Amino acid sequence: MKQSREAGSAEGRSAEGVASLERAAAEVAGEFARVGAAGILAVDASALASIGRRYGGAPHQEVLARVAAFLRDKVAAHLAAGDRICLGEMGRDEVLVLFLRDRHDAVFFRETLPGLARDVCAALIAQAGRIAYPYASDDTFLHAGVAPVLHDPTLRPDTLLRRARDLALADAALRARVEAAARRERFLSLLFSEEVRIVFEPIVKLENRQILGYEALVRGAPGSEFATPAQLFSAAADCDALFELDCLCRRTALKVAHRLPEGAKLFLNCLPSAIHDPALQDSALRDLLARHELRPSDVVFEISERESIDNFAVFREVCDHYSALGFQIALDDVGVGYSSLEAVTELAPDYLKVDMSFVRGIDEDPARQEILKALTSIAWRIDARIIAEGIETEAELKTLRELAVSYGQGYRIGRASELQREGGAPR
Repeated sequence: MKQSREAGSAEGRSAEGVASLERAAAEVAGEFARVGAAGILAVDASALASIGRRYGGAPHQEVLARVAAFLRDKVAAHLAAGDRICLGEMGRDEVLVLFLRDRHDAVFFRETLPGLARDVCAALIAQAGRIAYPYASDDTFLHAGVAPVLHDPTLRPDTLLRRARDLALADAALRARVEAAARRERFLSLLFSEEVRIVFEPIVKLENRQILGYEALVRGAPGSEFATPAQLFSAAADCDALFELDCLCRRTALKVAHRLPEGAKLFLNCLPSAIHDPALQDSALRDLLARHELRPSDVVFEISERESIDNFAVFREVCDHYSALGFQIALDDVGVGYSSLEAVTELAPDYLKVDMSFVRGIDEDPARQEILKALTSIAWRIDARIIAEGIETEAELKTLRELAVSYGQGYRIGRASELQREGGAPR
């Protein structure tokens, strides 16, 4: 009998002890009948489902527990003794707050509960990426909604609370659509007004710190929802505007390319679809470079490994076309696991940029060191140079030198900046 009770208790709880809605409904049934009403605030965490598929059940439960802790913190000032933080049904990623209130408390149901939904939604938009770190990206979105419910003695408490849960999730979905539309409008406004800026991160020869060039990195307004490249490109994907944002980044980088020291190469990130940019057609491209006092040999086009493998034929066309014009090509994000070394050999770019996730802690990882040795050997055979991204420690730098990596960039090398005149103003 004891074993059966323990099994039932474990079954009713998950995400580090947070009860299920079914269990919470049973626990509050008497109080719900006494006060006559309840409110449910529901967080739709379905965006976290991929964590379980990619990393397993334990990380998934860990992040759900963080959502529950976050929610408890946000509503702490409004929690009464009988209120509950709980999870929805098994297999559904949702975290709920169950508020038990007197049915005559009109202020709570008309003002406090909707206000909590607004506050929690805003906090989730700002912090969802941090809550899910490192299992999900900064553009992870969680949404919240609310619904009140009156006690009905003709229906079971769990039936009433499930209905309220469903209504709260429907409210969350509606709020998500409204926010998505507003976010789309804000991003398109940014795109039309071209409100992005460029910072330059130095790429140096590891042997002597001689500057090879600078990678142009796009930024939105500091502290805004579009501050980082990931946020900008996520919004562009949602708006079907990746091509336009890609073009804007190049245009903006070329406008400020005069800030680069003489002889430094300009590394420009671009999608494989860049070949369709009218500004990069033969005559237009020559005119564009002339206006900014650049030669093709001054420019390196960076295309991510994943995009190149997903669009192999297009990438091959880009390589052939721009190489014939005198540009160089860098294969970006190498080492994140998308393609084989055989595919890298076939693409034969001028530079292989090893992703920061591969570089991080490489001094303590013999297996990755062996892979990098193999990659260095392949780079030598195809006359390419390796650039290690995201170097942050002296130990990583020392290991990369020992592995004969030619070039590097990252905080240990030099932070991205707008590049300054001697007097301190951007050039």
